[in-house]
Amino acid sequence: MDNRVKLKVGNVNFFYGSLKALHDVSVNIRECFVTALIGPSGCGKSTFLRSMNRMNDLIPTARLEGRIELDGEDIYASGMDVIQLRRRVGMIFQRSNPFPMSIYQNVAYGPRVNGLAKRRADLDVIVEKTLRSAALWDEVKDRLSKSAMSLSGGQQQRLCIARALAVEPEVLLMDEPASALDPIATAKIEELIYDLKKTYTIVIVTHNMQQAARVSDETGFFLNGRLVEFAGTKKLFTAPAQRETEDYITGRFG
Repeated sequence: MDNRVKLKVGNVNFFYGSLKALHDVSVNIRECFVTALIGPSGCGKSTFLRSMNRMNDLIPTARLEGRIELDGEDIYASGMDVIQLRRRVGMIFQRSNPFPMSIYQNVAYGPRVNGLAKRRADLDVIVEKTLRSAALWDEVKDRLSKSAMSLSGGQQQRLCIARALAVEPEVLLMDEPASALDPIATAKIEELIYDLKKTYTIVIVTHNMQQAARVSDETGFFLNGRLVEFAGTKKLFTAPAQRETEDYITGRFG
């Protein structure tokens, strides 16, 4: 495996006011890999995920110590363009959050705002390409002008993935993207993740250990704000190095 490091995390501590949510986290996220983050509720997985595109900046008391680099550049440096960062590092949330507008407009919004398309014909190309990438085009191509709210939950989540892809990100952060979906919709999201990793670096938070085992190349186990173990997914699930990891994946706690 020679995939280069896309995100390098070094000695990160994270605080909400006086509450320390992450303790000395260091890890390398490799390019075009799916990296899963597992662990019990409240262990710091989502806080860590959101720190990689500075989504936590929106919380007034939040503070990070340490260093997170994207392609060798410190994303917390004072001159960092946070809007550009969030374009390069997209986020898919637990619950789908389509805009209250048409399917077409949902996907076209980002490219239009970011000046990625000069003409309607350019937008048409981007919309079709990204809906195809999100495995949604065949289901919606005849109703692009219909409200995004008319889609099923699974379709709405894939629309949100298409919306993220439309601004040409390099990394996709996914915070339990299938937890609110039925098994059939979940399977489609997992197939999509497998397909997307050919082009994108993906980090997924999941409570579903079977899902982590199915979709990821590497897995990190968080407990009480600490990254207890990080390894190839198969190794972590079959021969964990830490007792806490083994206890968690065998169901002794969590």
